[in-house]
Amino acid sequence: MFNNFLCEFKSFIEKGNAIDMAVGIIVGSTMTGVVNSLVKDIIMPPIGLLIGGVDFSQLFIVLSGEGARYSTVAAAQSAGATTLNIGLFINSLTSFLITMFAMFLFVRTVNKIRGKSLKRTCPYCKSSIDAMATKCPNCCSEVKPEKVEKSIIDSTVLVSKIKRKIKKVIK
Repeated sequence: MFNNFLCEFKSFIEKGNAIDMAVGIIVGSTMTGVVNSLVKDIIMPPIGLLIGGVDFSQLFIVLSGEGARYSTVAAAQSAGATTLNIGLFINSLTSFLITMFAMFLFVRTVNKIRGKSLKRTCPYCKSSIDAMATKCPNCCSEVKPEKVEKSIIDSTVLVSKIKRKIKKVIK
């Protein structure tokens, strides 16, 4: 039983699932610092300036204690006051939305690139079918399967296509 468990664990690691997950977590944690800095240092100051010089990180409501005598969240909390940190929540929400939008663009681009490489057109009904299909699911015609390697797209080609897509989005 234990030996079977070890074989299954070894298979899991060899498939690359653990490595892919680790890379994703490391990239995600690295991106968190960049996105937080983008929000805190680049995006929020101009927005605060436009709405009257408000520093979002210092928007708070004192729930207990005297609210008028605290000018910053840190001062209020060090004096023992309980604060509702609305500005920090707004910054975190903005960071989350920017991160999710960037991930959406990245996943969407990769899916489009993958989708194009694994599809082909049926020679009879002209519908889109899987590249390895032996029979068209639409017209039931027999078709010759195309050989498709697991690594269809070379990593340099993938990176250049993603860069082109990002440039289009930026324009």
